[in-house]
Amino acid sequence: MEKEKLRSRLNVEEMKRHKVKTAIYFIIRVFTVGVMVASILRGKWENTFTCVLTLSLMLIPTFVERRLQVALPSVLECVVILFVFAANILGEIHSFYGRIPMWDTILHTLNGFICAGVGFGLIDILNRNDRIRMNLSPIFVVLFSFCFSMTVGTVWEFFEFGMDYFFGNDMQKDTVINTIHSYTLIKPMGKMTVDNIKTTAVNGQSMNINGYLDIGLYDTMKDLFVNFIGAVVFNVAGFFYLKGRKKHTEFIENFIPTIAEYNAPVCALSRLSEPDR
Repeated sequence: MEKEKLRSRLNVEEMKRHKVKTAIYFIIRVFTVGVMVASILRGKWENTFTCVLTLSLMLIPTFVERRLQVALPSVLECVVILFVFAANILGEIHSFYGRIPMWDTILHTLNGFICAGVGFGLIDILNRNDRIRMNLSPIFVVLFSFCFSMTVGTVWEFFEFGMDYFFGNDMQKDTVINTIHSYTLIKPMGKMTVDNIKTTAVNGQSMNINGYLDIGLYDTMKDLFVNFIGAVVFNVAGFFYLKGRKKHTEFIENFIPTIAEYNAPVCALSRLSEPDR
């Protein structure tokens, strides 16, 4: 009982300290619940499931902090919540992926940046573990962070392909192109190039598109490339941060998880390259 009272009091104090984060949580959840209720009334069960999934994903930061004893900076929490909302509610239900051409690109770039920060923080958490003492150079830290971000981005593309292949979705968006190069269209095997494609026919019926319809390859490679850019941007700043040039790179502390018992964010990271004493 005492624990519950203490937890409630801490939650209230947390909300008072971080009013912006509390407001974002409240507004996003109310809007998501409203969309879910509207979807139920209209019988749109796929949208309803998306809303339930979104609300569940919003609980992850709280779970990570309370169960895993990992402190998430308020900026990172807000960005993650807004990211989930933008991807699921705005992107999927309100069709922002189709309405705003750069929407998907922005989200994948942000994903690369965020995941790089998480990978960066994992090194810090392991470095503070009493059973795992590491003395890592800044190059290794940023390399691990970069690889972590790219791995997450790649696994997500596997997920998108799986949803398209097994469930008939269109997560890997089509791209209209005007030139193709193929070894399959000509027998015996030889490279064939088709330029200035103006129309595509499906089952003998001409489609109203000005070119050839690529079904996902361009979208996947574009997503991985912008994920790469996001990871590189974070880790360039992270490298200089670890080298002690914090004047212009301290903003990255807002995206790096730390162990909850340490209130000073990322203080161990600045010592990663120092020799043991």
